[in-house]
Amino acid sequence: MRLKDKVILVTGAAQGFGEGIARLFASEGARIIACDLNRDGAEKLAAELGNGAIGLGGDVSRVADAQAAVDAAVTAFGRLDCVVNNAGTTHRNKPLTEVTEEEFDRIYAVNVKSLYTFARAAVPVMAKQGGGNFVNIGSTAGLRPRPGLTWYNGTKGAVHLISKSMAVELAPQKIRVNVIAPVAGETPLLQTFMGEDTPEIRARFKSVIPLGRFSTPLDIAKAALFLASDDAEFITGTVLEVDGGRCI
Repeated sequence: MRLKDKVILVTGAAQGFGEGIARLFASEGARIIACDLNRDGAEKLAAELGNGAIGLGGDVSRVADAQAAVDAAVTAFGRLDCVVNNAGTTHRNKPLTEVTEEEFDRIYAVNVKSLYTFARAAVPVMAKQGGGNFVNIGSTAGLRPRPGLTWYNGTKGAVHLISKSMAVELAPQKIRVNVIAPVAGETPLLQTFMGEDTPEIRARFKSVIPLGRFSTPLDIAKAALFLASDDAEFITGTVLEVDGGRCI
């Protein structure tokens, strides 16, 4: 088992990529703290995972909620080896001037501020125990932006650059920081990215992916497993494109 007894906190774990990551990591022996705004969903997942998994509710953009999640991990398991910053949201695909201030503020709070809240909470724990790592979920939107998603694209560009800066700053403390950049995936957010879900729009989105399909939670989970494991012990500051060739 590649993650045996590793303590790993996954945000946005109740569905989509986060759920896929939590399930694969648990199958590899990890002790999971599943966090989600949907507390019931996180608790249900934790019960299914077993191995002492914990399900927590919370808003990743709030310092207090991030601290509570990290504290829960340390109280239950005595350490925290990895944080997967997966929780994310978007505005509906539409012209940039039609995105409301509320939508703008929320996507930056969830997609970008969450890196700050969990760094504040988790870095001291990792530094004290001699190391750890972050796997942050970015997007091909931060590398090859699509029209209609301008402000969302910006959040993912921020995730990529912040993660690289974190990697440099935290390296002396043996804390690695890496990013996965998925292409559009078969998750509940897909329709929002597309604006509306029709066969024609799906075909248009798929047409720019050389391997001819959307990503899946398992695709992302497999990449995250590598980056979170000791197999990647000399890798930090990278943005791993899991995109079927979209960014070529």
